[in-house]
Amino acid sequence: MNIEIANRLVNLRKSNHLSQEALAEKLGISRQAVSKWERAEASPDTDNLILLSKLYHVSLDELLKTEEDIEGDGRQDTEMPVWEEEERPEEKEEYEEKKEYEDKKEYEEKKEYVNIGLEGVHVKDKDGSEVHIGWDGIHVNDRKKGENVDIDKEGVFINGKKWEGWKMCWLWSFPFTAVICIAYLIIGFMFGAWHPGWLLFLLIPIWYSFISAVRKGNATMFAYPVLVTFVFFCAGFWLGIWHPAWMLYLTIPVYYFLASHVSST
Repeated sequence: MNIEIANRLVNLRKSNHLSQEALAEKLGISRQAVSKWERAEASPDTDNLILLSKLYHVSLDELLKTEEDIEGDGRQDTEMPVWEEEERPEEKEEYEEKKEYEDKKEYEEKKEYVNIGLEGVHVKDKDGSEVHIGWDGIHVNDRKKGENVDIDKEGVFINGKKWEGWKMCWLWSFPFTAVICIAYLIIGFMFGAWHPGWLLFLLIPIWYSFISAVRKGNATMFAYPVLVTFVFFCAGFWLGIWHPAWMLYLTIPVYYFLASHVSST
């Protein structure tokens, strides 16, 4: 996406008194997709360009026009233009700022990193693929396949378009309870591990509460205390660290505080 076009999209949206969320709703896409357009990180597809031109009452030519000169082999001339300092200093300053932005952006695109913190997990591969897992959802940018996947409380979006098939996902109909019961009987009869095999039954509320939380876009519906109990017993039975594993229970109020805050935004 050309930065000039990205800026035009921002100005058109604001001049039409639309927020990113309102525009995304009108186009049937995610807010993240709109944000990427306006940061010149992605480009609208043909269908969305047509919808934008109709929504803003402008032609496609007017929407996509740029002032860049294309020469010879079609590549943009990246050499520094020659300005007379006394004639057009403001143009030189503008060019240098733009060049600095593009150099920084190119560096960021090539840089690999793994960041893990309170804001979530952020990973970038050397091929430019990115995975971001945080309180606002899961966002994946697969550069090899050219696909973007965003999962948040608004639903599942693939390349900016909402995937309605999420509600029909196999997760809803998978017989998880039956699988757990069969697994418990197998490890009981074959290995005599009736205890602590009963811990498997704690996975049932964890499984279904996770599905409900994702489906409703409400993290408070997830049975986090049951998950903590499961981990606590596992740590106690197999690792013998009842202490300090009990401290996991202190994270329960923190989880629901953060979950309620995220769900309400």
